[in-house]
Amino acid sequence: EVQLVESGGGLVQPGGSLRLSCAASGFAFSSYAMSWVRQAPGEGPEWVSTISSGGAIKRYADSVKGRFTISRDNAKVTLYLQMNSLKPEDTAVYYCAKGDRTVVAATRYWGQGTQVTVSS
Repeated sequence: EVQLVESGGGLVQPGGSLRLSCAASGFAFSSYAMSWVRQAPGEGPEWVSTISSGGAIKRYADSVKGRFTISRDNAKVTLYLQMNSLKPEDTAVYYCAKGDRTVVAATRYWGQGTQVTVSS
């Protein structure tokens, strides 16, 4: 059974930083691309970023490019998202997801999510 457990969310002021982590289990983590997806209140899910299985290829949504960095540690079976220069519009529940950016439409491959709130 695929299990994805996110952590690291919280309340941060505009311009601040957070680092999200996602502990994976139940599948061959190092064989899969992994993604982050977010969902703001009252809105549909938004793809944020994807990293290839080996970590060499990274893709970002235009809305976060240059501010967010995705990474992974296959030995620790963990996915990360470093978020810098946070804006109020980054407020959302952030989900770790198994797969490439198409996973934005497949909630069965998401974790339970962690809340990120950017507010002064």
